[in-house]
Amino acid sequence: MSTLTLESILNPEPLQVSRHIATTPQEAAALSFTSFDISASLKARLTAAGFLHPTPVQAGAIPPALEGEDILATASTGTGKTLSFLVPMIERLEEISIPSTRGKKSPVLALILLPTRELAMQVLDQFYRICPSHKSDAVLVCGGLSENTQLEQIGRGPRLLVATPGRLEDYLRRKAVSLRDVDMLVLDEVDRMLDMGFLPSIRRIVSALPRDRQTMCYSATLDANIREIVKDYVQDPVRVEIGSTSRPSDQVELRVYTVMQDQKLAQLDKMLHEEEGTYLVFSRTKHGADRIGRKLEKLGHQVEIIHGDRSQSQRTAALRNFATGHSRILVATDVAARGIDISHIAHVVNYDLPNGSDDFVHRIGRTGRAGARGVATTFVTPLEKSDALKLERELKIKFAWSEADKNLAKEERNKPIDISQAAHGLNELLQMETRSWKSSGDGAPETAAHKARRSSGDLQRNGVRGSGSGKKPQGARSSRSQSGQGGSERPSRRCRSSR
Repeated sequence: MSTLTLESILNPEPLQVSRHIATTPQEAAALSFTSFDISASLKARLTAAGFLHPTPVQAGAIPPALEGEDILATASTGTGKTLSFLVPMIERLEEISIPSTRGKKSPVLALILLPTRELAMQVLDQFYRICPSHKSDAVLVCGGLSENTQLEQIGRGPRLLVATPGRLEDYLRRKAVSLRDVDMLVLDEVDRMLDMGFLPSIRRIVSALPRDRQTMCYSATLDANIREIVKDYVQDPVRVEIGSTSRPSDQVELRVYTVMQDQKLAQLDKMLHEEEGTYLVFSRTKHGADRIGRKLEKLGHQVEIIHGDRSQSQRTAALRNFATGHSRILVATDVAARGIDISHIAHVVNYDLPNGSDDFVHRIGRTGRAGARGVATTFVTPLEKSDALKLERELKIKFAWSEADKNLAKEERNKPIDISQAAHGLNELLQMETRSWKSSGDGAPETAAHKARRSSGDLQRNGVRGSGSGKKPQGARSSRSQSGQGGSERPSRRCRSSR
């Protein structure tokens, strides 16, 4: 296994590929799924599921994958990558094995690794659409769901595991699952798995797989770091490259509103009333996502919220309500939104400017999917204008700049509270939505609610119920703040070209 060094980053060796494929939309449109060398049964199921014509990445990746070749594909989000590996995987599984029965259990023959459980769940849903009668043949392995249920399902002998790296590595370490018979491996969204720190887990998982396997890698970007890593997992891959993966899709209209921080909510409310369609709104923080969601609900909008502090059931329900149209707006953070794969999102709104160009591209890649048009709007405060201009330069794009109406309503976030009004004033204080950056005892930011409860307790201990005198209670106490290298060289794989 190669070692990542400064020299390898600055002067990377070229990745050896067998050939390049760059299918155009026109070429893909001339094909149909019935054109591929797959069984009549699979063709019929694809047609029944509504999959008639392949996208460019599907047209480029499926034929060589059916021949058993390794695939290294880059394509922007929303281009149909999932089906490009599911079709050859299903065809291969049905060619070499049969589903488990009570009398004879099949080993795990295929593995799909993804960065988030939401994305894993959506891949599994795609599999069920194509193979509705084989729901026990694929198992979801990820955190946030019942471990006992997952282990029970694994014990029934599924041929396919769809997993996130952390939970699967845990099962491997406990010998709760065997991967020694895996014939096909898919690494989806490799760049994001690396960003999220999954590289050690991926290395340990891959070291448990047979060397003689087919591997398909998908990444939105392919920089020196990713090239060095995927070289260890693919052998003479077919390089499938569709469009530009380092800039936004041409299907997305890019807009910027220069707006004051306290007028962002009013600008978003104005857009919601003037422009139709669903909205995915990005917040930089979990607290900000909660606040934006609550404010929009008070304005009469149907809103769902998704971020890392939400339980799995809450996140699943939020995605379902948004995908089915029950709620028009989904407010999300960057990490949580990695699992969002919904085709009909009309608007993406960067309520807070993203941290970098990669996050910007991934955010707005949630709209303009599968050939549809989309709109991506970014709110920029006067102090952030230089950052937005930097995005233009780095991504070689041009925003349509507009200035928000200066008469928009201003959001009140620090309205004075009169605690002399006893319970009413205290309740308002407890519901204040700003945070004090004074730390609590465990080092976490202390919220206004925490301070209110502490102050209330101090007042009660000192016999004070909230007088209007404004005098500081005698003796009131104050809280003090505290601030795998398991892989090895791969021998040549067995040839599958004689299918």
